[in-house]
Amino acid sequence: MKEEIISLLKKNKNEFISGEDISSVLGISRAAVWKYMKAIKEAGYNIESVSRKGYKLISSPDLLTFEEISPYLNTHYIGKQIIYFDSIDSTNNEAKKLASSGCLEGTVIISEEQTMGRGRLGRNWVSPKFKGIWMSIVLRPDIEPMNVTKITQVGAAAVLKAIKEQGINAYIKWPNDIILNNKKVCGILTEMSGEINNINYVVMGIGINVNIDKEDFPKDIEEIATSLKIEEGKGIKRKTLVASILNNLEELYDEFINNEDIKTSIDICRENSILIGKTIKIINRSNVIIAEAINLSDDGKLIVKYEDGSIHEVISGEVSIRGLYGYV
Repeated sequence: MKEEIISLLKKNKNEFISGEDISSVLGISRAAVWKYMKAIKEAGYNIESVSRKGYKLISSPDLLTFEEISPYLNTHYIGKQIIYFDSIDSTNNEAKKLASSGCLEGTVIISEEQTMGRGRLGRNWVSPKFKGIWMSIVLRPDIEPMNVTKITQVGAAAVLKAIKEQGINAYIKWPNDIILNNKKVCGILTEMSGEINNINYVVMGIGINVNIDKEDFPKDIEEIATSLKIEEGKGIKRKTLVASILNNLEELYDEFINNEDIKTSIDICRENSILIGKTIKIINRSNVIIAEAINLSDDGKLIVKYEDGSIHEVISGEVSIRGLYGYV
């Protein structure tokens, strides 16, 4: 009911709507209206209350609810259902449960906080409350399972485009990290359920350090992690960034699924790569190979030149990439 009242207030923005009208439209008592309005104010909405006039919405908080994100969405299916949590262990875990239960493609699970966030290869991910974007998208692509890794690059391209639309110049560290000032600001974790020739679902988890302060990072990662706020020196509105990511994701994902083409996504990843032209370390468990990153292939593999001059294509999988002397 809170959501319905917020929607009414937004439709009547800059005008008062009486408690009696809210009561009549929603079929609830005046006492219930007062109770919900109190809860809405406590959630951070600035509402002016005037006797005999009613209620007027002055401003909305930067919450990541459907009501706050949807005005900025222009998608057909991604983000049309947003399941919102104040706190959760992991949005990917919840997304996999919902996907297994048959939720629609494009369902987004988003939380203000994760208590057990994780990244690629099981690494922990710091996810403090109200300071980042912690979300997972359920996808049901009709493609060969071997092509699922390409979806990670589609996601990276979508996030990079959205960040650039904020006027922030970022880069992609193949295959799934977004880099700002040589530090990680975003990671993407793609997980799949399927059989040999069939995909049940794909969950794309996206974690972005938006308004995290320097002191929020643990000492062991402060040299490799950053946030948009730290680098830009100002807070970023999270709900518009979420909408921009989902808008870009649907466009690039549809190109991949409908046309079997990821050219646009790969072009974005290639043109904004922080690795191409650099000497890197390719780490596979305890095995480390020194190589030069020279390009991305048209299907998203990293093309490298080994020290003996031979050219190879690297598939992401369980491989980690690092710069020769640091993270990038």
